[in-house]
Amino acid sequence: MSENLAKYKKAFMESLEISDEKALDDLKYNDIDEWDSIGHMGLISAIEDVFEISIETNDVIDFSSFSKGKEILKKYKVEI
Repeated sequence: MSENLAKYKKAFMESLEISDEKALDDLKYNDIDEWDSIGHMGLISAIEDVFEISIETNDVIDFSSFSKGKEILKKYKVEI
C-alpha cells in the first residue's frame, strides 16, 4: 500500500470512526450515519491537513465516495 493511500484511509477511518478498512472501498456519502454533512466537512478538513492542500468548494461537493475522493485528489497532484 502506498504511503498516500495509507494516509487517505486513515483520514477516513479516524474522521468517520470506521474500524473496518475493507468497508472503505465501496463507501459513499450518507452510507453511514457518521458521513453526514457535518462528518463530510470534518473528513475534508482531515484530508486537507494530511495532504497540505485546500480543496475547492466544487470538489468538496463532488466528493461523494471513497473512490471519487481518490479521483478528486489527482487534481491536487496527490496520487493514491
